[in-house]
Amino acid sequence: MKKKGAIVSVIALAALAGGCSQSRERKLVRSAAEAIGGATRIQTIKTLTIEGEGDAPNLGQNITPDAELPNWKVTGYKRIIDFEHRRMRTQQRRDAQFLFAGATTQRQDQSLDGDVAFNTGEDGVARRVSDAAAGDRRIDMLRHPVAIVRAALEPGVKLSNLRSETGRDFVDIDGLTLGIDQESHLPAFVKRTENNDNLGDVEVTTSFSDWETVNGVKLPRRLTTKIDTYPQFDLRVSKNTVDGEIGDLAAPQAVRASEAPKGATPPSVEAQEVGKGIWWLAGSGNHRSVLFEFEDHLTLFEVPLNEARSAAVIAKARSLRPQKPLTEAIVSHHHFDHSGGLRTAVAEGLTIVTHRGDVEFFEELVARPHTLVPDELRRHPQPLKIRAVDDQLTLKDKSMEVRLYHVIDNPREGTLLFAYVPRDRMLVQADLYDSTWLQHPWADNFLWNLKMRHLAVERHVPVHGTIQTHAEVLATLRSKGALSGE
Repeated sequence: MKKKGAIVSVIALAALAGGCSQSRERKLVRSAAEAIGGATRIQTIKTLTIEGEGDAPNLGQNITPDAELPNWKVTGYKRIIDFEHRRMRTQQRRDAQFLFAGATTQRQDQSLDGDVAFNTGEDGVARRVSDAAAGDRRIDMLRHPVAIVRAALEPGVKLSNLRSETGRDFVDIDGLTLGIDQESHLPAFVKRTENNDNLGDVEVTTSFSDWETVNGVKLPRRLTTKIDTYPQFDLRVSKNTVDGEIGDLAAPQAVRASEAPKGATPPSVEAQEVGKGIWWLAGSGNHRSVLFEFEDHLTLFEVPLNEARSAAVIAKARSLRPQKPLTEAIVSHHHFDHSGGLRTAVAEGLTIVTHRGDVEFFEELVARPHTLVPDELRRHPQPLKIRAVDDQLTLKDKSMEVRLYHVIDNPREGTLLFAYVPRDRMLVQADLYDSTWLQHPWADNFLWNLKMRHLAVERHVPVHGTIQTHAEVLATLRSKGALSGE
């Protein structure tokens, strides 16, 4: 009898321990699972297919910093998630709803097979992409209520930091936050703090709405993703399919056997003297800078792309004339591939010269936190020194004259500055013309601005593309049918 009582006590203690291990966080996740269709149902789903269309705004490429973002119209969207094998494939077509110098229709086919990420080109050939891309896609797979709740139900997954606010409960799941509606218990969103090279620490949030029931599972027909307050992708689902036919999502053997591309290689910068006291800083990539030598200082046109590129450009510029300080950086406009080195230039103590319409936005970029991936400005804070240009500004001493002009009425670039050196009849510009562009939708505006400013340009030294004479530029534009009336 005594032995039987001991057994009962052990069973009771085990039950109590089980109840204690059912944390408040886990109970919250299970309530979300029940609202969707039940934990067992969710855990037995093998595949999920999502089809629809949407809008994908182009972050960092608006006409002015406060203008609406230009949009890619997404059609033929299809995402397949194979939970059983940890695979995913996303296919879509997107069409530019804005003036664009590249292909205005693009087709994308991106896959994940466990730890292997690969893209399939329009030629049908699959090519492995970086391990970083694989990591991003694993996170992206979790931006769906079934995927995130299913992951949260797995044993050993860390759930923490239960909290509530404005009708929602929140729980952290291995670096992501799941928001759950207190009334319906349905997942409201999943978000994660990530690094953006230009914006620093950002919250990427995908919200779920417009639910329907498919095979006993509630699924959203709308998924809306934002980077902070910036819209990134608004997907309107036309069809959800649970456990349908999906085909083979496995990475081809040749892809799996290949090595993932390594991270970005250190940028190379080559200096070509293109005039007395003027250097074209080219090298790897298609983002160049131009250095101007004045009597007692140096001025750089463009700190582009990112910290690595701009730091290399600044170092090369200083090496060309070490006896003179580099004091200024002209940032042609706010687009992210051209302002990517803004914080680097500020950290180096340079005065930023830019159009007045960029000033407030640049102040914001310099002030934003960069804690996840600390950059030079985060490590060594410096105040922003900025010189605003309205219509034009002349930088001049007895050694050099550089005139800066604001581009008027351009349909793609609202705050763009270009430079003209009258001594050499040299034009330095970004995003007005590139000899390698597929098309030139604002060619007429480009040439009109030169004519309106009464500039006798003989040589083009660009940020993008190759150095050409003005006659060669005109010939290129004519060959692509870019000039109206010809």
